[in-house]
Amino acid sequence: MAKNILVTYYSQTGQLEEIVRNLTKPFLENQEEFTVTYYEIKPKKDFPFPWPKDVFFDTFPESYLQIPVEIEKPSDEILGKDYDLIVFGYQVWFLTPSIPIVSFLKSEYAPQLIGGKPIITVSGTRNMWMLSQEKLKVHFNNLNAKLVGNIALVDRHDNYTSVITILNWLQTGNKVSPKPWPKAGVSDSEIENSFKYGNIILPYSQKGNYEGMQKGLVENGAVEIRPFLVKVERVGNRLFTIFSKIISKNPHKRKFWLGIYKFYLMAAIWVVSPIVLILFILTTPIFWWKRQRDIKYFQGI
Repeated sequence: MAKNILVTYYSQTGQLEEIVRNLTKPFLENQEEFTVTYYEIKPKKDFPFPWPKDVFFDTFPESYLQIPVEIEKPSDEILGKDYDLIVFGYQVWFLTPSIPIVSFLKSEYAPQLIGGKPIITVSGTRNMWMLSQEKLKVHFNNLNAKLVGNIALVDRHDNYTSVITILNWLQTGNKVSPKPWPKAGVSDSEIENSFKYGNIILPYSQKGNYEGMQKGLVENGAVEIRPFLVKVERVGNRLFTIFSKIISKNPHKRKFWLGIYKFYLMAAIWVVSPIVLILFILTTPIFWWKRQRDIKYFQGI
Protein backbone atom coordinates (compact mmCIF):
# COMPACT_ATOMS: atom_id res chain seq x y z
CA MET A 1 0.00 0.00 0.00
CA ALA A 2 1.35 3.43 -0.97
CA LYS A 3 2.53 5.73 1.80
CA ASN A 4 0.84 9.11 2.07
CA ILE A 5 3.02 12.23 2.07
CA LEU A 6 1.44 15.57 3.01
CA VAL A 7 3.20 18.73 1.82
CA THR A 8 1.95 21.79 3.70
CA TYR A 9 3.09 25.29 2.82
CA TYR A 10 2.24 28.96 2.56
CA SER A 11 4.06 30.80 -0.21
CA GLN A 12 3.39 34.46 -0.92
CA THR A 13 5.96 34.87 -3.67
CA GLY A 14 5.81 31.34 -5.09
CA GLN A 15 9.43 30.63 -4.15
CA LEU A 16 8.64 28.20 -1.35
CA GLU A 17 6.08 26.37 -3.45
CA GLU A 18 8.73 25.88 -6.15
CA ILE A 19 11.11 24.49 -3.55
CA VAL A 20 8.70 21.96 -2.02
CA ARG A 21 7.43 20.82 -5.41
CA ASN A 22 10.95 20.25 -6.71
CA LEU A 23 11.96 18.55 -3.48
CA THR A 24 9.08 16.07 -3.72
CA LYS A 25 9.65 15.11 -7.37
CA PRO A 26 11.36 11.82 -6.41
CA PHE A 27 8.19 10.80 -4.54
CA LEU A 28 5.99 11.66 -7.53
CA GLU A 29 8.22 9.47 -9.68
CA ASN A 30 7.56 6.55 -7.32
CA GLN A 31 3.76 6.55 -7.44
CA GLU A 32 3.51 2.87 -6.62
CA GLU A 33 5.12 3.56 -3.24
CA PHE A 34 4.01 7.11 -2.47
CA THR A 35 0.99 9.35 -2.82
CA VAL A 36 1.82 13.06 -2.48
CA THR A 37 -0.84 15.55 -1.39
CA TYR A 38 -0.18 19.30 -1.49
CA TYR A 39 -1.96 21.52 1.01
CA GLU A 40 -1.59 25.28 0.58
CA ILE A 41 -2.55 27.12 3.75
CA LYS A 42 -4.92 29.97 2.87
CA PRO A 43 -5.90 32.76 5.28
CA LYS A 44 -9.53 33.82 4.88
CA LYS A 45 -8.20 37.34 4.40
CA ASP A 46 -4.89 36.92 2.63
CA PHE A 47 -1.90 39.21 2.91
CA PRO A 48 -1.01 41.39 -0.10
CA PHE A 49 1.90 40.81 -2.40
CA PRO A 50 3.71 42.94 -3.35
CA TRP A 51 3.60 44.43 0.13
CA PRO A 52 2.59 48.07 0.55
CA LYS A 53 5.33 49.39 2.84
CA ASP A 54 3.02 50.44 5.68
CA VAL A 55 1.11 47.16 5.59
CA PHE A 56 4.33 45.14 5.76
CA PHE A 57 5.56 46.82 8.93
CA ASP A 58 2.06 46.87 10.40
CA THR A 59 2.09 43.06 10.53
CA PHE A 60 5.14 43.07 12.82
CA PRO A 61 3.51 42.90 16.28
CA GLU A 62 1.03 40.16 15.38
CA SER A 63 3.71 38.22 13.48
CA TYR A 64 6.21 38.28 16.29
CA LEU A 65 3.62 37.58 19.01
CA GLN A 66 2.27 34.67 16.91
CA ILE A 67 -1.32 35.92 16.88
CA PRO A 68 -3.31 33.74 14.45
CA VAL A 69 -5.87 34.68 11.84
CA GLU A 70 -8.70 32.56 10.45
CA ILE A 71 -7.72 30.16 7.68
CA GLU A 72 -9.74 28.34 5.07
CA LYS A 73 -10.73 24.79 5.92
CA PRO A 74 -8.63 22.15 4.11
CA SER A 75 -10.58 20.06 1.64
CA ASP A 76 -12.35 16.92 2.85
CA GLU A 77 -9.98 14.91 0.65
CA ILE A 78 -6.97 16.30 2.49
CA LEU A 79 -8.58 15.89 5.91
CA GLY A 80 -9.71 12.37 5.08
CA LYS A 81 -6.23 10.85 4.73
CA ASP A 82 -3.82 9.48 7.30
CA TYR A 83 -0.29 10.63 6.52
CA ASP A 84 3.00 8.80 6.98
CA LEU A 85 5.21 11.87 6.57
CA ILE A 86 4.71 15.64 6.65
CA VAL A 87 6.88 17.97 4.54
CA PHE A 88 6.30 21.27 6.29
CA GLY A 89 7.19 24.33 4.20
CA TYR A 90 7.32 27.68 5.94
CA GLN A 91 8.34 31.33 5.55
CA VAL A 92 9.82 33.60 8.21
CA TRP A 93 8.27 36.98 8.99
CA PHE A 94 10.04 39.19 11.54
CA LEU A 95 12.21 36.38 12.96
CA THR A 96 9.11 34.21 13.48
CA PRO A 97 7.17 31.66 11.40
CA SER A 98 4.73 33.61 9.23
CA ILE A 99 1.22 34.40 10.45
CA PRO A 100 -0.45 31.87 8.08
CA ILE A 101 1.88 29.10 9.32
CA VAL A 102 1.24 29.93 12.98
CA SER A 103 -2.48 30.18 12.24
CA PHE A 104 -2.49 26.65 10.85
CA LEU A 105 -0.49 25.29 13.80
CA LYS A 106 -2.97 26.86 16.22
CA SER A 107 -6.02 25.75 14.23
CA GLU A 108 -8.32 22.78 14.80
CA TYR A 109 -6.90 21.17 11.65
CA ALA A 110 -3.28 20.82 12.77
CA PRO A 111 -3.84 17.99 15.29
CA GLN A 112 -5.78 16.01 12.69
CA LEU A 113 -3.27 16.46 9.87
CA ILE A 114 0.14 16.52 11.53
CA GLY A 115 -0.42 15.45 15.13
CA GLY A 116 1.88 12.57 16.08
CA LYS A 117 3.50 12.48 12.61
CA PRO A 118 7.16 12.65 11.52
CA ILE A 119 7.89 16.10 10.09
CA ILE A 120 10.58 17.47 7.79
CA THR A 121 10.69 21.26 7.82
CA VAL A 122 11.60 23.15 4.64
CA SER A 123 12.20 26.90 4.63
CA GLY A 124 13.17 29.41 1.98
CA THR A 125 14.33 32.60 3.68
CA ARG A 126 16.66 35.58 3.41
CA ASN A 127 19.11 34.18 5.97
CA MET A 128 17.74 34.20 9.53
CA TRP A 129 15.54 31.21 10.30
CA MET A 130 17.28 29.55 13.27
CA LEU A 131 15.14 30.85 16.12
CA SER A 132 11.98 30.54 14.02
CA GLN A 133 12.81 26.84 13.83
CA GLU A 134 13.02 26.78 17.63
CA LYS A 135 9.56 28.36 17.82
CA LEU A 136 8.20 25.72 15.45
CA LYS A 137 9.57 22.98 17.68
CA VAL A 138 7.35 24.24 20.50
CA HIS A 139 4.26 23.87 18.29
CA PHE A 140 5.33 20.43 17.11
CA ASN A 141 5.87 19.29 20.68
CA ASN A 142 2.38 20.52 21.59
CA LEU A 143 1.05 18.39 18.72
CA ASN A 144 3.15 15.35 19.69
CA ALA A 145 4.72 15.54 16.22
CA LYS A 146 8.32 14.44 15.75
CA LEU A 147 10.79 16.60 13.85
CA VAL A 148 12.97 14.22 11.82
CA GLY A 149 14.64 16.55 9.33
CA ASN A 150 15.27 20.16 8.39
CA ILE A 151 16.17 21.85 5.10
CA ALA A 152 16.85 25.59 5.26
CA LEU A 153 17.53 27.23 1.90
CA VAL A 154 18.67 30.85 2.06
CA ASP A 155 19.88 33.77 0.00
CA ARG A 156 23.64 33.09 -0.12
CA HIS A 157 24.61 36.73 -0.67
CA ASP A 158 26.00 38.81 2.19
CA ASN A 159 23.60 40.15 4.80
CA TYR A 160 23.55 43.74 3.51
CA THR A 161 23.09 42.87 -0.16
CA SER A 162 20.20 40.55 0.67
CA VAL A 163 18.46 43.30 2.69
CA ILE A 164 18.42 45.56 -0.37
CA THR A 165 17.28 42.90 -2.82
CA ILE A 166 14.60 41.38 -0.56
CA LEU A 167 13.05 44.76 0.21
CA ASN A 168 12.90 45.51 -3.51
CA TRP A 169 11.26 42.12 -4.15
CA LEU A 170 8.69 42.51 -1.38
CA GLN A 171 7.71 46.02 -2.44
CA THR A 172 7.75 45.61 -6.23
CA GLY A 173 6.98 41.91 -6.67
CA ASN A 174 10.04 41.64 -8.91
CA LYS A 175 12.64 39.09 -7.84
CA VAL A 176 15.09 40.53 -10.37
CA SER A 177 16.79 43.53 -8.74
CA PRO A 178 17.96 46.69 -10.54
CA LYS A 179 21.58 46.53 -11.65
CA PRO A 180 24.14 46.04 -10.17
CA TRP A 181 22.27 44.08 -7.49
CA PRO A 182 21.83 40.29 -7.83
CA LYS A 183 18.52 38.47 -8.01
CA ALA A 184 16.79 38.22 -4.64
CA GLY A 185 16.06 35.10 -2.66
CA VAL A 186 17.19 31.51 -2.97
CA SER A 187 19.09 31.01 -6.21
CA ASP A 188 17.34 29.45 -9.20
CA SER A 189 19.86 26.62 -9.29
CA GLU A 190 19.26 25.70 -5.65
CA ILE A 191 15.51 25.72 -6.18
CA GLU A 192 15.77 23.58 -9.30
CA ASN A 193 18.18 21.14 -7.65
CA SER A 194 16.26 20.76 -4.40
CA PHE A 195 15.03 17.40 -5.71
CA LYS A 196 18.38 16.07 -4.46
CA TYR A 197 17.05 16.38 -0.92
CA GLY A 198 14.02 14.36 -1.94
CA ASN A 199 16.36 11.64 -3.19
CA ILE A 200 18.04 11.61 0.23
CA ILE A 201 14.72 11.50 2.11
CA LEU A 202 13.09 8.82 -0.06
CA PRO A 203 14.88 5.67 1.19
CA TYR A 204 14.33 6.72 4.81
CA SER A 205 10.63 7.21 4.03
CA GLN A 206 10.47 3.76 2.48
CA LYS A 207 11.75 2.26 5.74
CA GLY A 208 9.81 4.63 7.98
CA ASN A 209 13.01 5.24 9.96
CA TYR A 210 14.69 8.64 9.71
CA GLU A 211 17.69 8.06 11.95
CA GLY A 212 20.83 9.48 10.31
CA MET A 213 18.92 11.33 7.58
CA GLN A 214 19.71 14.84 8.83
CA LYS A 215 23.43 14.15 8.63
CA GLY A 216 23.07 13.25 4.96
CA LEU A 217 20.99 16.37 4.27
CA VAL A 218 23.56 18.62 5.93
CA GLU A 219 26.43 17.00 4.02
CA ASN A 220 24.60 17.93 0.82
CA GLY A 221 24.11 21.60 1.70
CA ALA A 222 20.66 21.56 3.28
CA VAL A 223 21.64 23.74 6.24
CA GLU A 224 24.22 26.51 6.29
CA ILE A 225 24.89 28.23 9.64
CA ARG A 226 26.61 31.60 9.87
CA PRO A 227 27.43 32.16 13.57
CA PHE A 228 27.26 35.94 13.22
CA LEU A 229 23.64 35.69 12.08
CA VAL A 230 22.80 33.48 15.07
CA LYS A 231 24.11 36.29 17.27
CA VAL A 232 22.14 38.93 15.36
CA GLU A 233 18.97 36.85 15.54
CA ARG A 234 19.26 36.35 19.30
CA VAL A 235 19.72 40.07 19.89
CA GLY A 236 16.92 40.84 17.43
CA ASN A 237 14.51 38.54 19.26
CA ARG A 238 15.17 40.28 22.56
CA LEU A 239 14.52 43.71 21.05
CA PHE A 240 11.55 42.53 18.95
CA THR A 241 9.99 41.17 22.15
CA ILE A 242 10.17 44.63 23.71
CA PHE A 243 8.83 46.49 20.66
CA SER A 244 6.00 44.02 19.92
CA LYS A 245 4.74 44.20 23.52
CA ILE A 246 4.87 48.00 23.61
CA ILE A 247 2.96 48.28 20.32
CA SER A 248 0.34 45.67 21.26
CA LYS A 249 -0.29 47.32 24.64
CA ASN A 250 -0.62 50.81 23.17
CA PRO A 251 -3.04 50.52 20.23
CA HIS A 252 -3.81 54.25 20.36
CA LYS A 253 -0.09 54.94 19.72
CA ARG A 254 0.44 52.08 17.28
CA LYS A 255 1.49 54.28 14.35
CA PHE A 256 3.97 56.18 16.49
CA TRP A 257 5.63 53.07 17.93
CA LEU A 258 5.71 51.36 14.53
CA GLY A 259 7.60 54.40 13.26
CA ILE A 260 10.09 54.07 16.12
CA TYR A 261 10.44 50.36 15.36
CA LYS A 262 11.13 51.02 11.65
CA PHE A 263 13.76 53.61 12.57
CA TYR A 264 15.39 51.17 15.01
CA LEU A 265 15.37 48.37 12.43
CA MET A 266 17.09 50.43 9.74
CA ALA A 267 19.62 51.81 12.22
CA ALA A 268 20.34 48.30 13.52
CA ILE A 269 20.93 46.96 10.01
CA TRP A 270 23.03 49.79 8.59
CA VAL A 271 24.77 51.31 11.63
CA VAL A 272 24.87 48.89 14.57
CA SER A 273 25.26 45.62 12.69
CA PRO A 274 28.57 46.51 10.92
CA ILE A 275 30.10 47.52 14.27
CA VAL A 276 28.88 44.30 15.88
CA LEU A 277 30.32 42.32 12.98
CA ILE A 278 33.79 43.81 13.54
CA LEU A 279 33.61 42.98 17.26
CA PHE A 280 32.33 39.51 16.42
CA ILE A 281 35.32 38.83 14.16
CA LEU A 282 37.79 40.19 16.73
CA THR A 283 36.41 37.92 19.46
CA THR A 284 36.47 34.76 17.32
CA PRO A 285 39.41 33.16 19.20
CA ILE A 286 37.61 33.65 22.51
CA PHE A 287 34.21 32.30 21.44
CA TRP A 288 35.26 29.83 18.75
CA TRP A 289 34.13 26.71 20.67
CA LYS A 290 30.75 28.25 21.52
CA ARG A 291 30.16 29.16 17.90
CA GLN A 292 31.05 25.63 16.79
CA ARG A 293 28.46 24.32 19.25
CA ASP A 294 25.89 26.67 17.72
CA ILE A 295 26.68 25.40 14.23
CA LYS A 296 26.31 21.78 15.32
CA TYR A 297 23.08 22.47 17.20
CA PHE A 298 21.29 24.38 14.46
CA GLN A 299 22.38 21.94 11.77
CA GLY A 300 20.69 19.21 13.78
CA ILE A 301 17.06 18.69 14.66
